[in-house]
Amino acid sequence: MPELRAPTTHANPVIPGFHPDPSICRVGDSFYLVTSSFEYFPGIPVFHSADLVSWRQIGHCLTRPSQLDLLTAPASGGIYAPTIRWHDGRFYVTSTNATGGGHFIVSAECAEGPWSDPVWIRQDGIDPSLYFENGACFFTSNVEPDPAGPHEASPGFVRGAQQSIVDPMTGEVHSDVRFLWGGSGGSFPEAPHLFRRGRHYYLLMAEGGTEGGHMVTVARADSPWGPWEGCPRNPILSHRSSPSPVQATGHADVVILADGTWWAVFLGTRPVGMYHHLGRETFLAPMTWDEAGWPVIGNDGCLPERAVRPALPLGDQVDLHTVDEFDEVLLAPRWITLRRPLTAQEVSLETNPGRLTMVGGADTPDDPLLVFVGRRQQHFNCSITADLDFTPAGRDEAGLTVRIDERHHVDLAVLDRAGRRVVELRQRIGPLSTVTAEAVVDDGPLRLRIDAEPDHYSFSVCSGDARIVELGSTETRYLSSEVAGGFTGVVVGMYATGNGRECSTPALWRRFEYRPL
Repeated sequence: MPELRAPTTHANPVIPGFHPDPSICRVGDSFYLVTSSFEYFPGIPVFHSADLVSWRQIGHCLTRPSQLDLLTAPASGGIYAPTIRWHDGRFYVTSTNATGGGHFIVSAECAEGPWSDPVWIRQDGIDPSLYFENGACFFTSNVEPDPAGPHEASPGFVRGAQQSIVDPMTGEVHSDVRFLWGGSGGSFPEAPHLFRRGRHYYLLMAEGGTEGGHMVTVARADSPWGPWEGCPRNPILSHRSSPSPVQATGHADVVILADGTWWAVFLGTRPVGMYHHLGRETFLAPMTWDEAGWPVIGNDGCLPERAVRPALPLGDQVDLHTVDEFDEVLLAPRWITLRRPLTAQEVSLETNPGRLTMVGGADTPDDPLLVFVGRRQQHFNCSITADLDFTPAGRDEAGLTVRIDERHHVDLAVLDRAGRRVVELRQRIGPLSTVTAEAVVDDGPLRLRIDAEPDHYSFSVCSGDARIVELGSTETRYLSSEVAGGFTGVVVGMYATGNGRECSTPALWRRFEYRPL
């Protein structure tokens, strides 16, 4: 047989779907990465890789209510821009709960967890980062000056990066908060990461807003406190004028391999026309150094569609085609809920073994605390099928939903209409909500199906007589950030609701399949 060779190139994104604001660290031959999670629970997904290309989710940092309060978080509120670092045998992750406490640090001996309860940092802004050197922990964040008065770090009301020294185990601040650098002149300088190469300290920043003008800039100094000199080639990463299918590249973090090469992870989007609905995704590119000692990301700041792989042994390949038959003790890490952990009365794998039992409450599909279990859509072309046993009564309802937030979702709903079980296709786009199709279905199990293509979703149902009923379609752009706003991407999953009261009938889910096409 011919010898199997590892591929020399890889496709981007390396983590597709709604996985923005990546941060990375290396521990020996292993790499760990975290991303933002906003209003979803658990918070801050954690990934592992041996080759920087194939990433397997191994858990979350924030899995307990004592760690994460999202009950009042609006859509795209909650957890912003985490940073992961490993120091002296321990992992540290810092992030911002933008609607519930501000900056915090959690730590763990193993990246799989358990992670500590948070310690809180008295420093304003968002996008915190950590840098360890000579026994000190530098805590860097952006600064958003208050125009109503002077700011302790930036008295000239300049946005940019600020820094202090903290105790990462207690949150105690051991220095004044000092302003560092205001960026290269782009809007919304944020996402600062401090690192060192040789005698120079480097400060990475994101500028231009996390949209079409997004970019990465860098400055350097002889001290972690500055003064800072901006790179004459800024931005060092941007697709603002590129015809690439990848846009809005920015918010980078870097890692050094054992062979001394540098690599950058960063976010980007893949618009369909003018709209992107999968969210901001995680990309990978090499980082080299020019003769003057400045970093260069990718091909002079642009990302090739297929890039050269890192010179690392091929890691375990991750199959994103997943089938859940709900016969395990716990749900896989890919599953998330809205703003809180669901109770055993709302969602259970034990009540009916081999079934995911869901019992909805009074919240409707338009409400922020809907009983919902979902996963990120990661491919433009995919099919999602779910097998459901459910006989609704009264206002009971269960089904599949494709959502980006409470005001932008499409539901394939099973409910009672005058004593008949029906499946309806209902669309909520901003202030408008309409039922576009309805079909009466037989008693017995149902198979609900969503077929995704880049520009539209198609919805169908198959009942006990194996008859497939096509219910219609909707355009993906209605679930894009350009229409809905915000910072997340499409999440698809199962829900149950009593539409104003507790459900009287449980929804029993027997199988959920996500198949990339």
